[in-house]
Amino acid sequence: MSSNQIGAFAKEPSFVHGQVPRTAVLYCNLGTPDSPSTADVRRFLGEFLSDHRVVEIPRILWWLILHGIILRFRPAKSAAKYASIWTPEGSPLKVWTEKQAKLLQGWLGQRGYQVPVRYAMRYGSTSIPSQLDALKAEGVTRVLIMPAYPQYSATTTASLFDAVYTWAAKVRNLPELRFVNRYHDDAGYIAALAGSIQRYWATHGQPDQLVMSFHGVPERTLALGDPYHCECFKTARLLAQALGLNQEQFKVTFQSRLGRAKWLEPYTEPTLIALGKAGVRRVDVVCPGFTSDCLETLEEISMEGREAFVHAGGKEFHYIPCLNDDPAWITALCGITQQHLAGWPAQTPPDAQALAVSRTAALALGAKQ
Repeated sequence: MSSNQIGAFAKEPSFVHGQVPRTAVLYCNLGTPDSPSTADVRRFLGEFLSDHRVVEIPRILWWLILHGIILRFRPAKSAAKYASIWTPEGSPLKVWTEKQAKLLQGWLGQRGYQVPVRYAMRYGSTSIPSQLDALKAEGVTRVLIMPAYPQYSATTTASLFDAVYTWAAKVRNLPELRFVNRYHDDAGYIAALAGSIQRYWATHGQPDQLVMSFHGVPERTLALGDPYHCECFKTARLLAQALGLNQEQFKVTFQSRLGRAKWLEPYTEPTLIALGKAGVRRVDVVCPGFTSDCLETLEEISMEGREAFVHAGGKEFHYIPCLNDDPAWITALCGITQQHLAGWPAQTPPDAQALAVSRTAALALGAKQ
């Protein structure tokens, strides 16, 4: 190993013999600007859109487009959108993600798991590296990485893992790491979605059409082997079955296009416009791929989507909120977490006397701590 490689390792806590090994869960979401100001949104978009997993255009060309055009004009427009959904507590995505992590720790605790649960964001504040550093400083020796994304995509899930790997490349004494790739067909997750929709319909009645809108990705990612498209449709099929819907009663669409390339179809907004023009009176939209309400659900769907449908002739538009802190969803998240913690000592505390004996033996052999 070269001297440059040796110097690349970050300073980290010293190893302490006889220390109780600890397991933790890091619950990861996309991220959000610190505020709806243009400056904060520009910083956030700059980091997000610089990720090669998100935009697969050749680096030099994309750098020119990003810094020469997009970051000059888009931040102000996006900032206004963020301002329209901002709450006194901050970004809805941050509020819900933080709450989900706290509730997950509580649910796990009730089942005898002695594990801290932290949340982290792929982009922006409360970064994945900063949270991993904090867990390591607390003596955590095993970390389960739990994405907030039910469906796997290289643009989202794999990017989270990239952030972990980049952090790991600078760490000498690595914790054991596990990653949850997907839970798009998990029975608890599907049941939580179905239950939230059924409760909404019990209060507001049923629509003529249910639109299940997922975040879009470029169509070429499907040809390159990304399973996201297939997993979205499986989620939709299982959810429709749980709701007792036939093929004519729901549609699957994709939202949030960026640039001129072809993305997964059908697109959400054109679908809503077509439904309005066709005389469909009421449409309900749910976003099963988002576990927390955020800009893409509260502004893009509940505001822009509503306007598009009504302007096209539709009479009644309903947005069904994300799972957020739904107890059935937290229970499902707890079950998925338990499944992936299997085999790790996360319930019964280690024998203190045995640890003390081990520490004494290590010190006798010359260990400093």
